[in-house]
Amino acid sequence: MAKDTKKEEEELLNEEVKEETPEEVSAETPAEEETKEPTPEEKIAELEKQIADLKTQQLYKVAEFDNFRKRVMQEKADLIKNGGSKVITTLLPIVDDLERAQQNMDKFEDVAAVKEGLNLIIDKFFKLLAQEGLQKMDVVGQPFDADLHEAIATVPGLPADQKGKVIDCMMAGYTLNDKVIRYAKVAVAE
Repeated sequence: MAKDTKKEEEELLNEEVKEETPEEVSAETPAEEETKEPTPEEKIAELEKQIADLKTQQLYKVAEFDNFRKRVMQEKADLIKNGGSKVITTLLPIVDDLERAQQNMDKFEDVAAVKEGLNLIIDKFFKLLAQEGLQKMDVVGQPFDADLHEAIATVPGLPADQKGKVIDCMMAGYTLNDKVIRYAKVAVAE
């Protein structure tokens, strides 16, 4: 009877093992799949996909930068082409005054009146330029400065206190917003 009991126990254990095995396998399979590491081929495919995405992003960025560069160059060209329009627009009233003076010059016999009118136009012109930031350099009597002046002549034989100073201005120099746009052509005492 001990043999029969032993056989029955073995059969029951085998049945339990057989019953548990499919459940254990099915229970372990999802857990193994979740923690299962990708194969090298899968890793390579994923990395190639990332590389392709990065290349696409780079192409978009390069194209975006190229468009930005072209737009800035176009805007700069437009500024250069039309940048002077503001100054020219402000100069138009002076051009009108000069044309009126020219038309009426023959009608006036009084030269003093023509001279006065012309002086008014010139004053108006220089006031307008000053509003735009243009300043005429005052150079006579100032020490020579190569950053502001261009010496085109030297004059020897002057008193020592005048040595190295500007004694005459042949052509006026101008600054625009504190930047020299034309150097004053001067004579300097030796």
